[in-house]
Amino acid sequence: MKDLVISGKLLKTLKLSPTDLLIEMAVHLYDTERLTMGQARKLAGLHQLDFQKELAKREVCVKYDLEDLEKDLENLKILD
Repeated sequence: MKDLVISGKLLKTLKLSPTDLLIEMAVHLYDTERLTMGQARKLAGLHQLDFQKELAKREVCVKYDLEDLEKDLENLKILD
């Protein structure tokens, strides 16, 4: 697989820093369900809470379904 190289000129045209571009990509890939929350936050180089704040700024909802709820409830039972 090839490495992705984005020129500084393009970043300047986009008015984005390399970090901002990674966050934009990570948010988009998470929103389109191509990456999980953990994968996306790692791509963005952010901690969980910071990535969730970035999602909120862009009005992207956290993906949380019935299966996630059931897993969380099971984990709570284990801790109890």
